[in-house]
Amino acid sequence: MSPHEVDRPLAATFLDLPVGSPGGSVELFLDLYTGDRPLIPARAFMLGRSGPTTSVPAGLDLLPAVGKCLEGPAFGRYVAALRRALAAAIDPARIGVLHLQHLGFGATPALIRALPLHPRIALVHGTDLIFAEAHRDQLQVLRETARAADAIVVPTGAMADHLLKLAPQIDRRKITHIPWGIPDHLLSAPPTRPTRTSSSHLRLLYAGRLTAEKGAESLIKSLAPMPGVELSIAAPRAQFHALAPLLQRTGVRARYLGWLRRPQLWRVFAEHDALVMPSTTLEAMGLVALEAQACGLPVLYQPVPGLSEALAASGLATDFTHSATLARDLDRLHTTPGLLSALRQAGYANAARYPLSATARSLIDLGRQLT
Repeated sequence: MSPHEVDRPLAATFLDLPVGSPGGSVELFLDLYTGDRPLIPARAFMLGRSGPTTSVPAGLDLLPAVGKCLEGPAFGRYVAALRRALAAAIDPARIGVLHLQHLGFGATPALIRALPLHPRIALVHGTDLIFAEAHRDQLQVLRETARAADAIVVPTGAMADHLLKLAPQIDRRKITHIPWGIPDHLLSAPPTRPTRTSSSHLRLLYAGRLTAEKGAESLIKSLAPMPGVELSIAAPRAQFHALAPLLQRTGVRARYLGWLRRPQLWRVFAEHDALVMPSTTLEAMGLVALEAQACGLPVLYQPVPGLSEALAASGLATDFTHSATLARDLDRLHTTPGLLSALRQAGYANAARYPLSATARSLIDLGRQLT
Protein backbone atom coordinates (compact mmCIF):
# COMPACT_ATOMS: atom_id res chain seq x y z
CA MET A 1 0.00 0.00 0.00
CA SER A 2 1.40 3.38 -0.94
CA PRO A 3 2.08 6.04 1.76
CA HIS A 4 -0.74 8.34 0.62
CA GLU A 5 -3.28 5.54 1.21
CA VAL A 6 -2.30 4.85 4.82
CA ASP A 7 -4.81 7.30 6.33
CA ARG A 8 -7.74 6.38 4.09
CA PRO A 9 -10.59 4.33 5.54
CA LEU A 10 -10.06 0.74 4.48
CA ALA A 11 -12.38 -2.07 3.54
CA ALA A 12 -12.23 -5.06 5.85
CA THR A 13 -12.66 -8.35 4.05
CA PHE A 14 -12.14 -12.02 4.86
CA LEU A 15 -12.24 -15.06 2.58
CA ASP A 16 -12.97 -18.27 4.48
CA LEU A 17 -10.45 -20.41 2.58
CA PRO A 18 -6.82 -21.38 3.23
CA VAL A 19 -4.26 -19.36 1.34
CA GLY A 20 -3.35 -21.12 -1.89
CA SER A 21 -6.84 -22.58 -2.42
CA PRO A 22 -8.04 -22.91 -6.02
CA GLY A 23 -11.01 -21.09 -7.47
CA GLY A 24 -12.20 -18.00 -9.27
CA SER A 25 -13.42 -16.31 -6.09
CA VAL A 26 -9.91 -16.65 -4.65
CA GLU A 27 -8.29 -15.10 -7.72
CA LEU A 28 -10.80 -12.25 -7.75
CA PHE A 29 -10.19 -11.63 -4.04
CA LEU A 30 -6.42 -11.51 -4.47
CA ASP A 31 -6.72 -9.32 -7.56
CA LEU A 32 -8.87 -6.75 -5.80
CA TYR A 33 -7.37 -6.51 -2.32
CA THR A 34 -3.72 -7.59 -2.37
CA GLY A 35 -0.43 -6.56 -3.94
CA ASP A 36 1.78 -3.53 -3.48
CA ARG A 37 -0.91 -1.23 -4.89
CA PRO A 38 -4.26 -2.97 -4.36
CA LEU A 39 -7.20 -1.81 -6.44
CA ILE A 40 -9.25 -1.64 -3.22
CA PRO A 41 -7.22 -0.63 -0.13
CA ALA A 42 -8.19 -3.12 2.56
CA ARG A 43 -7.37 -5.23 5.56
CA ALA A 44 -7.70 -8.54 3.76
CA PHE A 45 -7.66 -11.92 5.50
CA MET A 46 -7.57 -15.58 4.52
CA LEU A 47 -6.98 -18.71 6.58
CA GLY A 48 -3.47 -19.93 7.29
CA ARG A 49 -2.43 -23.52 6.73
CA SER A 50 -1.06 -25.70 9.51
CA GLY A 51 1.90 -26.87 7.42
CA PRO A 52 4.13 -25.31 4.75
CA THR A 53 2.19 -22.86 2.62
CA THR A 54 2.47 -21.03 -0.66
CA SER A 55 3.89 -17.52 -0.73
CA VAL A 56 1.57 -14.93 0.79
CA PRO A 57 0.75 -11.93 -1.40
CA ALA A 58 1.54 -8.46 -0.10
CA GLY A 59 -1.35 -7.02 1.87
CA LEU A 60 -2.83 -10.37 2.87
CA ASP A 61 -3.02 -11.40 6.53
CA LEU A 62 -3.58 -14.98 7.66
CA LEU A 63 -5.76 -16.13 10.55
CA PRO A 64 -5.73 -19.54 12.25
CA ALA A 65 -7.79 -22.19 10.44
CA VAL A 66 -8.86 -24.27 13.44
CA GLY A 67 -12.18 -26.10 13.27
CA LYS A 68 -13.35 -25.02 9.81
CA CYS A 69 -16.74 -26.61 9.13
CA LEU A 70 -20.19 -25.95 7.65
CA GLU A 71 -22.90 -26.88 10.14
CA GLY A 72 -23.89 -27.94 13.63
CA PRO A 73 -22.63 -26.68 17.01
CA ALA A 74 -19.04 -26.86 15.74
CA PHE A 75 -19.87 -24.21 13.13
CA GLY A 76 -20.94 -21.80 15.86
CA ARG A 77 -17.67 -22.39 17.72
CA TYR A 78 -15.72 -21.89 14.48
CA VAL A 79 -17.41 -18.53 13.82
CA ALA A 80 -16.73 -17.42 17.40
CA ALA A 81 -13.04 -18.29 17.06
CA LEU A 82 -12.78 -16.33 13.80
CA ARG A 83 -14.54 -13.35 15.40
CA ARG A 84 -12.03 -13.28 18.24
CA ALA A 85 -9.11 -13.46 15.83
CA LEU A 86 -10.51 -10.63 13.73
CA ALA A 87 -11.25 -8.45 16.73
CA ALA A 88 -7.65 -8.82 17.85
CA ALA A 89 -6.28 -8.03 14.39
CA ILE A 90 -8.38 -5.05 13.26
CA ASP A 91 -8.57 -1.45 14.49
CA PRO A 92 -12.23 -0.52 13.85
CA ALA A 93 -11.31 3.17 13.49
CA ARG A 94 -9.31 2.35 10.35
CA ILE A 95 -12.23 0.61 8.63
CA GLY A 96 -14.83 2.34 6.48
CA VAL A 97 -16.83 -0.59 5.09
CA LEU A 98 -17.05 -4.37 5.26
CA HIS A 99 -16.76 -6.41 2.05
CA LEU A 100 -18.39 -9.73 2.90
CA GLN A 101 -16.95 -12.38 0.60
CA HIS A 102 -19.80 -14.89 0.17
CA LEU A 103 -23.18 -14.76 1.86
CA GLY A 104 -22.35 -17.89 3.82
CA PHE A 105 -19.46 -19.79 5.41
CA GLY A 106 -17.71 -18.74 8.61
CA ALA A 107 -15.85 -15.58 7.71
CA THR A 108 -18.94 -13.53 6.91
CA PRO A 109 -20.79 -13.85 10.24
CA ALA A 110 -17.44 -13.54 12.06
CA LEU A 111 -16.63 -10.25 10.31
CA ILE A 112 -20.11 -8.84 11.01
CA ARG A 113 -19.81 -9.72 14.70
CA ALA A 114 -16.27 -8.38 15.00
CA LEU A 115 -17.24 -5.03 13.40
CA PRO A 116 -20.99 -4.68 14.03
CA LEU A 117 -21.27 -0.92 13.38
CA HIS A 118 -19.77 -0.68 9.89
CA PRO A 119 -21.76 -0.65 6.62
CA ARG A 120 -21.75 -3.99 4.81
CA ILE A 121 -21.44 -4.94 1.16
CA ALA A 122 -22.02 -8.65 0.48
CA LEU A 123 -20.53 -10.19 -2.67
CA VAL A 124 -22.36 -13.26 -3.98
CA HIS A 125 -20.49 -16.22 -5.50
CA GLY A 126 -21.79 -19.46 -6.95
CA THR A 127 -20.61 -21.60 -4.05
CA ASP A 128 -22.75 -19.53 -1.64
CA LEU A 129 -25.88 -20.67 -3.43
CA ILE A 130 -24.75 -24.24 -4.02
CA PHE A 131 -23.84 -24.80 -0.36
CA ALA A 132 -26.98 -23.05 0.88
CA GLU A 133 -29.04 -25.53 -1.12
CA ALA A 134 -27.14 -28.47 0.37
CA HIS A 135 -26.71 -27.40 4.01
CA ARG A 136 -29.53 -26.04 6.19
CA ASP A 137 -27.17 -24.07 8.42
CA GLN A 138 -25.59 -22.41 5.39
CA LEU A 139 -29.01 -21.45 4.07
CA GLN A 140 -29.72 -19.80 7.43
CA VAL A 141 -26.41 -17.91 7.31
CA LEU A 142 -27.15 -16.80 3.75
CA ARG A 143 -30.54 -15.43 4.74
CA GLU A 144 -29.18 -13.72 7.85
CA THR A 145 -26.35 -12.12 5.86
CA ALA A 146 -28.76 -10.94 3.18
CA ARG A 147 -30.88 -9.22 5.86
CA ALA A 148 -27.85 -7.68 7.57
CA ALA A 149 -26.17 -6.41 4.38
CA ASP A 150 -26.65 -2.82 3.29
CA ALA A 151 -25.93 -3.83 -0.31
CA ILE A 152 -25.75 -7.19 -2.08
CA VAL A 153 -23.54 -7.39 -5.18
CA VAL A 154 -24.22 -9.97 -7.87
CA PRO A 155 -22.05 -10.38 -10.99
CA THR A 156 -24.94 -11.54 -13.23
CA GLY A 157 -28.71 -11.29 -13.25
CA ALA A 158 -28.87 -15.08 -13.09
CA MET A 159 -27.16 -14.98 -9.69
CA ALA A 160 -29.76 -12.51 -8.41
CA ASP A 161 -32.59 -14.74 -9.64
CA HIS A 162 -31.11 -17.79 -7.94
CA LEU A 163 -30.49 -15.88 -4.72
CA LEU A 164 -34.09 -14.68 -4.58
CA LYS A 165 -35.34 -18.25 -4.88
CA LEU A 166 -33.34 -19.17 -1.78
CA ALA A 167 -34.15 -15.99 0.15
CA PRO A 168 -37.36 -14.50 -1.26
CA GLN A 169 -37.67 -12.05 1.66
CA ILE A 170 -34.63 -10.07 0.48
CA ASP A 171 -35.24 -6.40 -0.15
CA ARG A 172 -34.58 -6.32 -3.89
CA ARG A 173 -33.51 -2.69 -3.70
CA LYS A 174 -30.32 -3.87 -1.97
CA ILE A 175 -29.23 -5.93 -4.97
CA THR A 176 -26.65 -4.28 -7.24
CA HIS A 177 -25.26 -5.74 -10.46
CA ILE A 178 -21.46 -5.33 -10.68
CA PRO A 179 -19.75 -7.79 -13.05
CA TRP A 180 -16.53 -9.42 -11.89
CA GLY A 181 -13.48 -8.51 -13.94
CA ILE A 182 -10.18 -9.86 -15.20
CA PRO A 183 -6.80 -8.09 -14.90
CA ASP A 184 -6.54 -5.04 -17.12
CA HIS A 185 -3.01 -5.95 -18.20
CA LEU A 186 -4.29 -9.25 -19.60
CA LEU A 187 -6.69 -7.30 -21.79
CA SER A 188 -4.09 -4.80 -22.96
CA ALA A 189 -1.14 -7.19 -23.42
CA PRO A 190 -2.24 -10.85 -23.66
CA PRO A 191 0.35 -13.57 -24.28
CA THR A 192 1.27 -14.12 -27.91
CA ARG A 193 -0.77 -16.82 -29.61
CA PRO A 194 1.31 -18.67 -32.24
CA THR A 195 -0.20 -19.75 -35.54
CA ARG A 196 -1.06 -23.43 -35.54
CA THR A 197 0.45 -25.42 -38.41
CA SER A 198 -1.36 -28.75 -37.93
CA SER A 199 -5.07 -29.42 -37.42
CA SER A 200 -5.11 -33.21 -37.16
CA HIS A 201 -6.54 -33.10 -33.62
CA LEU A 202 -8.75 -30.71 -31.71
CA ARG A 203 -6.92 -29.71 -28.53
CA LEU A 204 -9.29 -29.13 -25.61
CA LEU A 205 -8.37 -27.67 -22.22
CA TYR A 206 -10.21 -28.07 -18.94
CA ALA A 207 -8.97 -25.62 -16.27
CA GLY A 208 -10.38 -25.44 -12.76
CA ARG A 209 -11.51 -27.45 -9.79
CA LEU A 210 -12.86 -30.95 -10.42
CA THR A 211 -15.68 -30.81 -7.90
CA ALA A 212 -19.03 -32.33 -8.89
CA GLU A 213 -20.72 -29.10 -10.00
CA LYS A 214 -17.93 -28.40 -12.49
CA GLY A 215 -19.09 -31.25 -14.76
CA ALA A 216 -15.79 -33.00 -15.53
CA GLU A 217 -17.44 -36.42 -15.21
CA SER A 218 -19.96 -35.63 -17.95
CA LEU A 219 -17.19 -34.23 -20.12
CA ILE A 220 -15.08 -37.37 -19.86
CA LYS A 221 -17.98 -39.78 -20.43
CA SER A 222 -19.07 -37.87 -23.51
CA LEU A 223 -15.53 -37.65 -24.91
CA ALA A 224 -14.89 -41.39 -24.49
CA PRO A 225 -16.09 -42.51 -27.94
CA MET A 226 -14.63 -39.58 -29.88
CA PRO A 227 -11.46 -39.86 -31.97
CA GLY A 228 -9.39 -36.85 -32.96
CA VAL A 229 -9.68 -35.04 -29.63
CA GLU A 230 -6.86 -34.31 -27.19
CA LEU A 231 -7.81 -33.33 -23.63
CA SER A 232 -5.56 -31.47 -21.21
CA ILE A 233 -6.53 -30.88 -17.58
CA ALA A 234 -5.19 -28.14 -15.30
CA ALA A 235 -6.58 -28.87 -11.83
CA PRO A 236 -5.56 -29.51 -8.22
CA ARG A 237 -3.47 -32.68 -8.07
CA ALA A 238 -5.55 -34.57 -5.52
CA GLN A 239 -8.72 -33.90 -7.49
CA PHE A 240 -7.12 -35.13 -10.70
CA HIS A 241 -5.95 -38.32 -8.99
CA ALA A 242 -9.52 -38.89 -7.78
CA LEU A 243 -10.63 -38.68 -11.41
CA ALA A 244 -8.14 -41.33 -12.55
CA PRO A 245 -10.50 -44.36 -12.14
CA LEU A 246 -13.09 -42.71 -14.40
CA LEU A 247 -10.44 -41.90 -17.00
CA GLN A 248 -9.27 -45.51 -16.89
CA ARG A 249 -12.80 -46.95 -17.21
CA THR A 250 -13.70 -44.73 -20.15
CA GLY A 251 -10.37 -45.02 -21.92
CA VAL A 252 -9.99 -41.24 -22.14
CA ARG A 253 -6.35 -40.19 -22.16
CA ALA A 254 -5.93 -36.82 -20.49
CA ARG A 255 -2.69 -34.90 -20.24
CA TYR A 256 -2.34 -33.54 -16.70
CA LEU A 257 -0.77 -30.08 -16.56
CA GLY A 258 -0.79 -29.57 -12.80
CA TRP A 259 -2.49 -26.78 -10.91
CA LEU A 260 -1.06 -23.78 -12.74
CA ARG A 261 -0.42 -20.28 -11.53
CA ARG A 262 -2.39 -17.85 -13.65
CA PRO A 263 0.49 -16.54 -15.80
CA GLN A 264 1.32 -20.19 -16.57
CA LEU A 265 -2.31 -20.88 -17.44
CA TRP A 266 -2.47 -17.87 -19.71
CA ARG A 267 0.51 -19.21 -21.65
CA VAL A 268 -1.05 -22.68 -21.80
CA PHE A 269 -4.15 -21.19 -23.43
CA ALA A 270 -2.04 -20.61 -26.54
CA GLU A 271 -1.36 -24.36 -26.86
CA HIS A 272 -5.03 -25.32 -27.22
CA ASP A 273 -7.94 -24.82 -29.60
CA ALA A 274 -10.78 -24.41 -27.10
CA LEU A 275 -11.49 -24.20 -23.38
CA VAL A 276 -14.29 -26.48 -22.16
CA MET A 277 -16.64 -25.33 -19.37
CA PRO A 278 -19.01 -28.24 -18.60
CA SER A 279 -20.46 -26.80 -15.36
CA THR A 280 -23.64 -28.57 -14.27
CA THR A 281 -25.35 -26.09 -11.95
CA LEU A 282 -24.35 -22.45 -12.22
CA GLU A 283 -21.33 -20.17 -12.36
CA ALA A 284 -21.04 -16.69 -10.92
CA MET A 285 -19.46 -15.59 -14.21
CA GLY A 286 -16.79 -18.09 -15.18
CA LEU A 287 -13.70 -15.89 -14.87
CA VAL A 288 -11.42 -18.55 -16.35
CA ALA A 289 -13.55 -18.45 -19.51
CA LEU A 290 -13.17 -14.67 -19.76
CA GLU A 291 -9.41 -14.96 -19.22
CA ALA A 292 -9.25 -17.59 -21.97
CA GLN A 293 -11.14 -15.29 -24.31
CA ALA A 294 -8.78 -12.43 -23.50
CA CYS A 295 -5.92 -14.74 -24.56
CA GLY A 296 -7.61 -15.68 -27.84
CA LEU A 297 -8.88 -19.12 -26.78
CA PRO A 298 -12.46 -19.90 -27.86
CA VAL A 299 -14.81 -21.29 -25.18
CA LEU A 300 -17.16 -24.26 -25.45
CA TYR A 301 -19.62 -24.14 -22.54
CA GLN A 302 -22.68 -25.66 -20.91
CA PRO A 303 -25.37 -22.94 -20.95
CA VAL A 304 -25.97 -22.83 -17.18
CA PRO A 305 -27.01 -19.65 -15.36
CA GLY A 306 -24.14 -17.18 -15.14
CA LEU A 307 -22.18 -18.60 -18.08
CA SER A 308 -25.03 -18.01 -20.51
CA GLU A 309 -25.14 -14.37 -19.48
CA ALA A 310 -21.39 -13.73 -19.33
CA LEU A 311 -20.53 -15.54 -22.58
CA ALA A 312 -23.71 -15.66 -24.70
CA ALA A 313 -22.83 -15.84 -28.41
CA SER A 314 -19.15 -15.08 -27.79
CA GLY A 315 -18.67 -18.77 -26.97
CA LEU A 316 -20.18 -21.96 -28.35
CA ALA A 317 -22.94 -23.42 -26.15
CA THR A 318 -23.25 -27.22 -26.20
CA ASP A 319 -24.49 -30.12 -24.05
CA PHE A 320 -21.67 -31.97 -22.35
CA THR A 321 -24.15 -34.48 -20.93
CA HIS A 322 -25.16 -35.69 -24.42
CA SER A 323 -22.34 -37.35 -26.34
CA ALA A 324 -23.94 -36.97 -29.78
CA THR A 325 -24.53 -33.24 -29.31
CA LEU A 326 -20.99 -32.69 -28.06
CA ALA A 327 -19.56 -34.73 -30.95
CA ARG A 328 -21.53 -32.64 -33.45
CA ASP A 329 -20.31 -29.36 -31.98
CA LEU A 330 -16.70 -30.51 -31.73
CA ASP A 331 -16.88 -31.58 -35.37
CA ARG A 332 -18.18 -28.13 -36.27
CA LEU A 333 -15.26 -26.52 -34.47
CA HIS A 334 -12.81 -28.79 -36.23
CA THR A 335 -14.19 -28.68 -39.76
CA THR A 336 -16.10 -25.42 -40.29
CA PRO A 337 -13.75 -22.93 -42.00
CA GLY A 338 -13.33 -19.77 -39.99
CA LEU A 339 -15.43 -20.84 -36.99
CA LEU A 340 -12.57 -20.96 -34.50
CA SER A 341 -11.29 -17.63 -35.79
CA ALA A 342 -14.74 -16.04 -35.50
CA LEU A 343 -15.12 -17.31 -31.92
CA ARG A 344 -11.66 -16.02 -31.13
CA GLN A 345 -12.57 -12.51 -32.29
CA ALA A 346 -15.92 -12.60 -30.49
CA GLY A 347 -14.12 -13.71 -27.35
CA TYR A 348 -11.65 -10.83 -27.48
CA ALA A 349 -14.54 -8.36 -27.73
CA ASN A 350 -16.48 -10.01 -24.91
CA ALA A 351 -13.55 -10.17 -22.47
CA ALA A 352 -12.82 -6.47 -23.10
CA ARG A 353 -16.15 -5.67 -21.44
CA TYR A 354 -14.88 -6.89 -18.06
CA PRO A 355 -11.78 -4.97 -16.89
CA LEU A 356 -11.02 -5.57 -13.23
CA SER A 357 -10.44 -1.86 -12.65
CA ALA A 358 -14.12 -1.23 -13.44
CA THR A 359 -15.17 -3.82 -10.85
CA ALA A 360 -12.98 -2.15 -8.23
CA ARG A 361 -14.23 1.36 -9.03
CA SER A 362 -17.84 0.24 -8.78
CA LEU A 363 -17.28 -1.44 -5.41
CA ILE A 364 -15.44 1.62 -4.06
CA ASP A 365 -18.21 3.94 -5.29
CA LEU A 366 -20.84 1.72 -3.68
CA GLY A 367 -18.95 1.82 -0.39
CA ARG A 368 -18.81 5.61 -0.51
CA GLN A 369 -22.57 5.76 -0.99
CA LEU A 370 -23.05 3.67 2.14
CA THR A 371 -20.65 5.69 4.28
